[in-house]
Amino acid sequence: MPEPRAAVRLAYETLAAEDDGRVCRDISDEACNAQPQNFLRHAGALGLSKAADGLSDPKLVLSWLMTHLGAPAALVGLLVPIREAGSLLPQLFTAARIRAMARRKWAWAGAALGQGAGAAIILLAALLLEGLAAGLVILAGLAVLALSRSVASVAYKDVLGKTIDKGQRGTVTGLAASWSSVVVIGFALVLIVFSEARFAVVLGALALAAGAWVLAGVIFAGLAEDAGASDGGANGWQAAIANLRYLREDPQLARFITARGLLTATALAPPWLVVLAAGEAGAALEGLGTLVLASALAGLLSGYVWGRLADRSSRRVLIWTGISGAAGMALTLGFWAMGLAGTLWAMPLALFWIMVAHQGVRLGRSTYLVDMVGAERRAVYTAIANTVIGVILLASGVFGAIAGAFGAQVTLALFAAMALAGAWVAYGLKELGAE
Repeated sequence: MPEPRAAVRLAYETLAAEDDGRVCRDISDEACNAQPQNFLRHAGALGLSKAADGLSDPKLVLSWLMTHLGAPAALVGLLVPIREAGSLLPQLFTAARIRAMARRKWAWAGAALGQGAGAAIILLAALLLEGLAAGLVILAGLAVLALSRSVASVAYKDVLGKTIDKGQRGTVTGLAASWSSVVVIGFALVLIVFSEARFAVVLGALALAAGAWVLAGVIFAGLAEDAGASDGGANGWQAAIANLRYLREDPQLARFITARGLLTATALAPPWLVVLAAGEAGAALEGLGTLVLASALAGLLSGYVWGRLADRSSRRVLIWTGISGAAGMALTLGFWAMGLAGTLWAMPLALFWIMVAHQGVRLGRSTYLVDMVGAERRAVYTAIANTVIGVILLASGVFGAIAGAFGAQVTLALFAAMALAGAWVAYGLKELGAE
């Protein structure tokens, strides 16, 4: 027994750059003692989930799959709205029910199994169906995946705050993002090398994604989590409306959500970069492997670094990523203006830059929200923020109209302005960095 425990402690101290004599600041003594093994379980389970996300990315992988199966273009256009809004909008209505659970790790573990089921439905549709039927079933599977993800999102930040001490949270999420990117990079390289067998590779990736989510749920269920407060378990519209009062009562929450909403530009920009590069989705998807590779490399090279920086100052990370995202979009427009958009290297390079910024936005916003509020409101604040952002993403279809009327260039310029505005709003947030 001592040897495995010593190995866990050594791995934890190496990965977390942790001093063995450090005293935990905002978790219980029991959670502090269990932190080494919990740290590794978080890094393993979250990394598996993130890897599965990359293997089944709706913006690239599922769009290509539905096109390959002959699904109508209108259904392909619903992939991202269902994925993003379905992941966020239900959270305001599930937060109170999750709050009623003394140990919320079970919510995340169950949600991971649900995401695995959603991926399995998509895989079966690809194997057995085609055309309209395939498109509809794939969307149904994606809806199951997205709804499960909404539960996981609410539960995770609360469990993270109970099991990992302040000052290590950004590190563990950044570590998970980095190692999972290695898996997605391998997927991208296989797509590039075996381009003639792209359909079989995508099917294999979906099978791996389903298995990864199931394994993630099993790993996460083994966390040592203290029983927490479980009052306030009301649910439904009444609880949703009552929770929204925090937007009025807490100016920092309102400002944080405003900054996060503006910084969604880093998530919304990549499809329009592809439009500039290829003109039409069918041509763009021929470069599926290259685009997936650029996105995965961005996560690998920046995830851990952003996580460490977020532990020092998640506010500054939000500022820097807003500026960086705007610069990446400006680079995209510069490549287009110089006639380089159709080259092999230009758009992947621009996508890499934007995705580095987006990785920072994701880590910065997650760390800031966990640190800004105590355990008694963490799940509710997470749900409020994610629901408001879900509405914004659901309304993002307006950018398609803008692109249709004025071109993708104008849309990207608008996104760049949004990112800069997000950095400016984040500048006014309260500093919550590690002391």
